[in-house]
Amino acid sequence: MDPQVEIPAALRSARVALVHDWLITWRGGEKVLAAMAELFPSAPIFTLFHDPKDMPASLESHRIVTSVLDRIPGARGHHREFLPLMPGAIRLLDVGEVDLVISSSHCVAKGVRVPKGARHVSYVHAPLRYMWDRFDDYFGEGKASLPVRLAARALRPGLRAWDVATSAGVDRFVANSAHVARQVAERYHRTARIIHPPVELERFTSVPLEGGGEGGYFLCLGALAPYKRLDLAIEAFRRSGRQLWIAGSGQSAQWLHDLPPNVKALGQVSDEQLPELLRNARALVFPGVEDFGITPLEAQACGRPVIAFAQGGALETVTAKTGVFFHEQTVDSLLTALAEFDAFEAGFEPSDARAQANRFSRAAFQGSLLGELSAALSSAVQLH
Repeated sequence: MDPQVEIPAALRSARVALVHDWLITWRGGEKVLAAMAELFPSAPIFTLFHDPKDMPASLESHRIVTSVLDRIPGARGHHREFLPLMPGAIRLLDVGEVDLVISSSHCVAKGVRVPKGARHVSYVHAPLRYMWDRFDDYFGEGKASLPVRLAARALRPGLRAWDVATSAGVDRFVANSAHVARQVAERYHRTARIIHPPVELERFTSVPLEGGGEGGYFLCLGALAPYKRLDLAIEAFRRSGRQLWIAGSGQSAQWLHDLPPNVKALGQVSDEQLPELLRNARALVFPGVEDFGITPLEAQACGRPVIAFAQGGALETVTAKTGVFFHEQTVDSLLTALAEFDAFEAGFEPSDARAQANRFSRAAFQGSLLGELSAALSSAVQLH
């Protein structure tokens, strides 16, 4: 734990349970959970699915309790197909006798049952992502088979109603961005404190700070999910002839078929390779709408600029000094941004990017979160 972070006495003595949707891949949400778990090393973690293969030792050192769904053979590899059963499965998890429940939720984790007298603070990465703003990205025409699309549309009203109803079981909401805070207000009619996720400043560094970009390529990085809009980047670079490297895997890997010669698919890269891959890129290309999106900050921590679509969390992490925005989610708009980037790059200072990333430190995240948790416990004492 960062030595700058001091845990209040009330939280040191509190019995804490952590709840996360699933532990299958090591991505932004799991990194947030790891920063939370570091504050409470003896707290158990409750989750729907758990695959220890890609999880760090820091999380695996906790007692991890899984749902009944995790016992179904092959379920981990097809976990999203169990979405209709997830609300029931999360409600069946018994967190035991605790004083504080902290949920890290982009799907159903915030719907966990909380014992009488305990307080529940929910860190929301997104309200039930697959049933609200991301529905067409996952279940629109061409994104899923006809039977899956029809089933999703039939289930959508009930799942959204459940998502709203279970918000009543949360004492304090925390959102990962202003973008998500607005969604919490719209969906749940609740106010959420904004605490941005932390970036691993020690790992994503620019050495030397004034260098970088020597690889000459632009980079798309992350899970190949439909809403990432990797298809826009591929077509824009096909037309421009510039060099694009793509790192990642996921359910939209079909976008990687028949790539032009100037676009290179790297597949899944290791955590050890990521910092160097970012340092040597001319810029990170970020064409999707993210609820927050940690990757632009990782790029900036490495002293590299970002070319981003001007919606969602990117507006909170990228500045006029550290990147170029495109304002329509179209190939032509991205091509315009690429043309503007050449002039931007001439005046870009890597130190500006690093300074922007420094605002999102682990210590800042943990300190702000502890403030919210302390307030939740304090309100419980006052109620008694």
